[in-house]
Amino acid sequence: MNFYPGFEISPTTLPMGFDYGVNVFGPGVENRSLDAIRKSLRNPDCSGPDPVYAIAMDVGKSAHLPLLEKLHLLYGAVTYAAGRLGDEPVRSQGHIHKLSPLSGWSTPEVYEIWSGKAIIYMQEKADDNPGRCYAVVALPGEVVIVPPNWAHATISADPTQPLTFGAWCDREYGFEYDKVRQHHGLAWFPLFTKTGEIDWQKNPHYQQGDLIIKIPEKYNQFGIEQGKPIYTQFEENPERFLFVPHPQLVKDMWTNFVP
Repeated sequence: MNFYPGFEISPTTLPMGFDYGVNVFGPGVENRSLDAIRKSLRNPDCSGPDPVYAIAMDVGKSAHLPLLEKLHLLYGAVTYAAGRLGDEPVRSQGHIHKLSPLSGWSTPEVYEIWSGKAIIYMQEKADDNPGRCYAVVALPGEVVIVPPNWAHATISADPTQPLTFGAWCDREYGFEYDKVRQHHGLAWFPLFTKTGEIDWQKNPHYQQGDLIIKIPEKYNQFGIEQGKPIYTQFEENPERFLFVPHPQLVKDMWTNFVP
C-alpha cells in the first residue's frame, strides 16, 4: 500500500480481501457482486470485475477491541478491484446511513485513503432536489468526512490499480438504498472519457444542480491531524472520533458543512 494505516493489515487480490498481522483482529470479508450494485449504475447491464469490492467491517488491534465496543466505534476496511464497470469507474452503491439506535441520528463516516485514487461523491439529499453535490478527490493519506444524512458513494478514479481505504463508522451501522434506487442512482454519474479522465453526467431523474469538484478539507474543527493515520489518532486520543457514533456532540458543525 502507499499509506500505512497504523496497524498491520494488507489488501489481497486473489482472492480479494485482507491479510491481518499479529495481534490484529478482523473478519472474513463480505464481497459485493456486480449484480448487487447494478441498480445504482448508469448502465445496469454493463460488464466488469466480479466481485467488485470486498469489505471487512470491524478491524483493528486486538488490544483495542473492548474499548472500541465501549465507545461504539467501528473501523472498517474496503478494497476495490481494478478495472471498470462498462464506461463507469468501479464504485460502491449510493446510500444513506440509517438512523443509529444509539444516537437517533444518521451517522457520519471518516474515510482515509490507503492506496489508489478515490473520489468520495456526496449530495445533501436523495430527494428530487439533491441539494449541494460534491466530488472530493482524495489520494493516499488523505481524509474525507461524509456528514450525517448525506447520500454518497466511493469511486475508484484510477482503473489501473485497486483502491483501498479505511473508515471510522458507528458500530451499529446500516445503509438505506431505496431513495437512491428510486432515482436510478445518485444525481451525478462518473464516466470515463477515451483518455481515462472522469466526465460527470447529470442523472435526469433529479432536478438540475451544480457539482463542485474539490480536494478534501483539513477538518481542523474536528481535531484531525494531517498525514497521521486516523487509527493512530484514535490510539492517542480515543475520544477524538466520538462524533462518529454521537454526531449530536458537534451538531453545529453539520450546518452548511463543506467536505
